[in-house]
Amino acid sequence: MEKAYRYRFYPTTEQQSLLRRTIGCVRLVFNRALATRTEAWYERQERVDYDQTSTMLTSWKKLEDLQFLNEVSCVPLQQGLRHL
Repeated sequence: MEKAYRYRFYPTTEQQSLLRRTIGCVRLVFNRALATRTEAWYERQERVDYDQTSTMLTSWKKLEDLQFLNEVSCVPLQQGLRHL
């Protein structure tokens, strides 16, 4: 017999803000990595793997206009790249 557990999460205002920022950053990193992979394939027939996109993420975090990526945990960002 299998059991299932259901939980309800009631985040505070601060937690909601952090979750929204994290999800937004994950979406941005995912879309940017997808665009890079798509461009590499269609222009040069070159595959871009997780290790390369992970290195790109490190360089993206150093860009002035993407400094906000450093404000959230790197774990969800890396996981987004793994899902890609």
